[in-house]
Parts: sequence; C-alpha cells; structure tokens
Amino acid sequence: MARTPKIARRAVAGVTPARIARKAGGRRAGPVGKDAPYHHGALREGLLAAAERVLEREGLAGLTLRAVAREAGVSHAAPAHHFGDLTGLVSELAAIGFRQFNAAMVVADADGDTPAQRAMARAKAYIAYAQAHPGMYGLMFRTERLDTSRPSLREAAQASFAGLAGAIGAQRQESIAADALSLDQAAAIARAWSLVHGFTMLLLDGRLADILRRLPEGTDAETLLDAMLRATVVRPAGS
Repeated sequence: MARTPKIARRAVAGVTPARIARKAGGRRAGPVGKDAPYHHGALREGLLAAAERVLEREGLAGLTLRAVAREAGVSHAAPAHHFGDLTGLVSELAAIGFRQFNAAMVVADADGDTPAQRAMARAKAYIAYAQAHPGMYGLMFRTERLDTSRPSLREAAQASFAGLAGAIGAQRQESIAADALSLDQAAAIARAWSLVHGFTMLLLDGRLADILRRLPEGTDAETLLDAMLRATVVRPAGS
C-alpha cells in the first residue's frame, strides 16, 4: 500500500477519538475488559466500543454478536438484547462512524480561511479518517449490511451529506438545500464526492502504488492528492 503519513498526520492533527466524541455529543469509550463493571446504561455503549475494536481488528467478516460479547466480556445474549440482531448492531455502529466523521469535517472547516482552503482541508480530513478507521469507513458505505431506516443512522448520514452540500455551496457562493438540488448542484456534489471517495478507496486498497512509482522520486500520495485537488477545487472565478 502506498505510504501516506503526511495526510494522516496533518489532517487529523488534534482530532483525537475523545475530541471527536465530545464534538459529536458522544461519550468517551475506554477499554472494556472481561472484568469491567458496567453501570446502568453503559452496557450499550460498551458493546458498541467493543464492536468497533472487533471491526477494526478482524474486519466486517469477523464482526458477529458472539465476537462482540466476548470482546466486551459479557453474556452472548447481551448484544441481541440491546440491538436485536447483527444488522441492528452494525447500523448503530455505522451511525457512530458518521458522527465521528462529521466531527472531523467540522474541525477541518476551521482550518481554512477561504472556501477553497476549507474544501482542501475537508478532503484531506476525509482521507485521514478513512486511513485511521478503515473498518468503520468501509462499514459506513456497506448499504446492504445496514438498516438505513434506523433514526440514528439516517440522521447521521443526512448530516454528513448536508455538510458536503454546504461545503460545495460555499465554494460555489450559493446556498444549496440538501433536499432539493438542481442538476448542476448535484453534479458538483457528485464530482467532489467521487474524486475524494475514489482516491480514498484506491489508497486503502494499495492501488496507487503503481502510479506513484512512475512519478519523480520523492512524490508521495499527498503530493498527488494536492495536484488533483488544485486542478478541481482551486479554480479561477467563473471557470
């Protein structure tokens, strides 16, 4: 896989899991061991924290209700009691992912003085989140595994899209209503999303290595990303 330490370090600087949780209104999740006591109301959060650890360590294939129960050190019936089934669990986990992601975008928005600078910062934060949480990022876009009718997931995903629409609107110097797009607005949103999501997936899958090895020595993935963003984000007015 192509090495991209600068993107991850710079884009998520100061965006610790605790800070993300605070910005998203969540709780700080600590390690959960087999002997960890749960006070009333904390078991659900503990199970979700355990599920995220299993997901990042073993991938989606290894994320089962039993694996989560073992990780949390509770009975095998506990996850089903709180989430119903695996679909319920992964849907709530994906909602957490979107909230973490949205908080990272808020931090990125504060890093630029102009819409173009903020767009560049958001793109780098997007990729940095995926690098730091590849399992969670992959789960967020596995629609066939999620129950998108769950209020928590629907709300978090809609907030993510609204943030993207708002960023594109700021760049275009117009207000974009996320629930009523013109064709031109939709094209601008899809173009930006496709570029960053596509680059992210190629990076995570190690498919950029062949391109990078053909470039001048010292050119890394961040340099390539900068060139791509400047060609699409930083455009003269009226172009």
